[in-house]
This record gives sequence, structure tokens and C-alpha cells, in this order.
Amino acid sequence: MAVLPILRWPDPRLSQACAPAEPGPALEALASDMLATMYHAEGRGLAAPQVGRMVRLFVMDTLWKEAPAAPQVFVNPQILWMAEARVEGPEGCLSIPGARPLVARAPEIRLRWTSLFGAEQEAHLTGIEAICAQHEIDHLDGIVTLDRLSPAARDEALREMET
Repeated sequence: MAVLPILRWPDPRLSQACAPAEPGPALEALASDMLATMYHAEGRGLAAPQVGRMVRLFVMDTLWKEAPAAPQVFVNPQILWMAEARVEGPEGCLSIPGARPLVARAPEIRLRWTSLFGAEQEAHLTGIEAICAQHEIDHLDGIVTLDRLSPAARDEALREMET
């Protein structure tokens, strides 16, 4: 496993939609490297475009800081349903270090994805898992946290961003 460099905003790749990922050894190696990178950067999730790979893949482990590591890998994820309600909370991003703007997200979603070995998966995610998955899927669609903010909140987040 290798720790990969993480792209920082405003790298143009962070604003591009990703192509479907193809399961296989190369994707397995990328997922392994992404997990190593996420843990090294002390993140809870990481999407492939954040390391310059433009495929629909993200990894997450939302509770590893409070509990034993439980890494998850999502290939070609798709949100099937999301709650109408929204909760607003501070949201960090490894590509926008230092900024933690308030972002409104659905507190629960139904997610479908493929495993690294091609098996279709589906789960109901709630709380931090649902919020993290939405954040990472945004990356796969070329959306960064800043795109979800008002102009004033965006300016504030950019001031908070570590240079």
C-alpha cells in the first residue's frame, strides 16, 4: 500500500465527473492505496478523483477514530433514495484542508454499489455514514463542498483553507 498525494482545490480534476470503474487487480490496488492515504491523512472518506484517478470509486471508514478500523470500498455507487429532511453540520474535506463549512445533507440514504469483486451491494446508511457517502459521491460527480455553499459561506471557507 502506498500513500498517494491528495489533490487540493482548485485542481480542475476535482470539478470533473468520473467514468465508471472496472473491477480488477488495478482497482483493488487503487482502493488499497486510497485507504492507506485516507488513514494517513486522518480522513473518514476519500474519493478516487481526490488522488487524480477519474473513476467512480470511494473508500470510507467513518468511525475508525473512535472504534476499530472498518474500511469500506464502494465501486460505482449510486444513491437510490435519500430522506427529504436535511441536517446541517460542519463538513471537512481532505482536498480543502482547514475549512469546515456547514453543509446540509440528508441524514439517511439507500445506496447501491459494486464490491471490488463485482458483487452488487445495497445498504441503508444513516448519520455520519450517510453524510460521508454523499460527500464522496459528490466528488465522483465533480462537486466539491464549496459548490454547496452560499457565496458568503464559500468565501469564509476559502479564508479558512490551509495554504
